[in-house]
Amino acid sequence: MLSEHLALHTDKYQINMIYAHWINGSHNRKAVFEAYFRKLPFGNGYAVFAGLERIVQYISNLRFTDKDLAYLAQQEENYKPEFLELLRDFRFRGNLFSLQEGDLCFPNEPLIRVEGSIMETQLVETALLNFMNFQTLIATKASRIKRVAEKDVLLEFGSRRAQEADAAVWGARAAYISGFDATSNLLAGETFGIPTKGTHAHSWVQIFDSEQEAFEIYAKALPDYLSLLVDTFDTLESGVPHAIRTAKLLEAEGKRLGSIRLDSGDLTYLSIQARRMLDEAGLPYVKIVASNDLDENTMFNLKAQGARIDVWGVGTQLITAADQPALGGVYKLVERERNGVMEPTIKISGNPEKVTSPGKKDLLRIVSKESGKAIADYICLPHEDQARSGGKLRLFDPVHPYLKKSVKDYEAISMLQPVFAGGELVYDLPQLEEIRNHHQDQLNMFWPEYLRKLNPEIYRVNLSQEAWELKQRMIEEHMSQLEE
Repeated sequence: MLSEHLALHTDKYQINMIYAHWINGSHNRKAVFEAYFRKLPFGNGYAVFAGLERIVQYISNLRFTDKDLAYLAQQEENYKPEFLELLRDFRFRGNLFSLQEGDLCFPNEPLIRVEGSIMETQLVETALLNFMNFQTLIATKASRIKRVAEKDVLLEFGSRRAQEADAAVWGARAAYISGFDATSNLLAGETFGIPTKGTHAHSWVQIFDSEQEAFEIYAKALPDYLSLLVDTFDTLESGVPHAIRTAKLLEAEGKRLGSIRLDSGDLTYLSIQARRMLDEAGLPYVKIVASNDLDENTMFNLKAQGARIDVWGVGTQLITAADQPALGGVYKLVERERNGVMEPTIKISGNPEKVTSPGKKDLLRIVSKESGKAIADYICLPHEDQARSGGKLRLFDPVHPYLKKSVKDYEAISMLQPVFAGGELVYDLPQLEEIRNHHQDQLNMFWPEYLRKLNPEIYRVNLSQEAWELKQRMIEEHMSQLEE
């Protein structure tokens, strides 16, 4: 969970490339990289950007320790001692621009831009992608789940199935950003101030001679917040009746049973029957919690079938993003220093979707002044002012340019915020509640058709005319060189 002593949290080829640049005397050449993803996860219509706080912590604490340098000295590459001394004095002195956490984002647009020497911009790639990819993936999955249960309480229950401790803690934070209400992970609660919730395990019931005894002892220990797991033996014949009896004992003491939890079986049928039994017993205030490998698809179907579930405990499917366990974000060089001048650079590929868009770019969100809704995301070069000045804007699909649209009477919102300038942190990290509220504001900015779970409308992401022409020209120049 710590973000210190992570200088070696990088791929070895990063160090090898930096070393080769040092040998060549080119390690201080300026470069610009952009991080983005090519395809939305889960078939969703949007992604939720997350991970910036950890990236900031990582870069702020980026140092090579004596232990790190001793380890590098043992490597088969036989790095020269002078190079290791260079690393000893390393500090990030570059610039970093980023989306805000909670922002909605889309394919092939810059989420983070890093400017600096090739040494520093190359070094931070692995960790930056690691933090951005995982947290954005989980935040997107969580937002997707929230969309199908907007008025219900959502609990993050994934710690034991997460890919180690970091994933559990930072995943809980990402889920909270996107609308989850609490986590079962106490370390995430302590670290980030996320509310924590918990019930009990089946083993609590099993260790006693009877389910009723187990419930009464638990109620005696925790009378002010009590949730009883009712499916250890038989939900409707044993668990719910014993929970009702326990609730009546609590009422006699002026207390209330908070909820019962269903963790197996037909959750629709069991929740309907449990709700009926609770209501008939005069316990309409007792909530029904459901768990058991839930995700947005299962929850959507349960709600469609009339399940009487108030609170959803979502674990494995969320914290592992089980249906798509990687975002696939990339970090590509878009501008390089050559003879003291910065110039755009492009990566050509046999896979058209992997051809990069050259040049340092800004990202603007075009929002209608009339409706307050987002129209498109507009990628342009930093010197372009057509969109910033509010002039009539021509939008066209970068793959199918004949698909055009003109917009006017809009606001152009700059999405990439300065985070580091000359190595100094210039961005005030918001509180988690602010990020959570910001995400909700972002959702409100988009029409529902872009947000729906199934077959969402594709949101426009457009290159400016100048950025598009630059890309086409550089592709043509490269192909012409190949033909010579």
